[in-house]
Amino acid sequence: MRFIGITGGVGAGKSKLLEYISRHYLCEIYLADEVAHQVKAKGTACYERLIELLGTEILQEDGEIDKGIMAAKIFGDEGLLEQVNAIVHPAVREYLLERLEEARHKSEVELFFVEAALLIEAGYGDLVDEMWYIYAQEDIRRERLAVGRGYSQEKIGNIMGNQLTEEEFRQNCDFVIDNSGGLEDSFRQIDTKLEAFSWRD
Repeated sequence: MRFIGITGGVGAGKSKLLEYISRHYLCEIYLADEVAHQVKAKGTACYERLIELLGTEILQEDGEIDKGIMAAKIFGDEGLLEQVNAIVHPAVREYLLERLEEARHKSEVELFFVEAALLIEAGYGDLVDEMWYIYAQEDIRRERLAVGRGYSQEKIGNIMGNQLTEEEFRQNCDFVIDNSGGLEDSFRQIDTKLEAFSWRD
């Protein structure tokens, strides 16, 4: 079984390509953002540590952490953000490694994917068998974000400015998929890369 990291800048189209992979290959796919939400659920050790750090004002009426309130509380406070990341990132990594071990034990899947924009920064290069970079030209990414998500050009610029450069992504990845064109072209690139693995219609 291959453990593959999927990364790339905002608007590169990572989710569309992972949807395709999930339909046609024997795999498990985990999105780090979704895992981060799970590990912060009420009753977890991560939840308790975050409440201790940030206070009960970040809670919703049902006792779960309010993502928006928490984000607003740490916005602009680099020190607090680092403390939150020091709690959440190890919990996400532990969760993923547990799922990876379970998948290897069950031997039902051939590919295990984890996706995140910050995989490289979080040190996953030392964990995965391969790191894939989903690339798309900046003007195309900007258009996708403006049309698909309604982001302003200022917001897009701010997000992109906080992510790795194309050169940094390429230096840290083993394989690049150019998703600047049509999806069918990207799908062909994936199929060529994964031709040794089982295909399902």
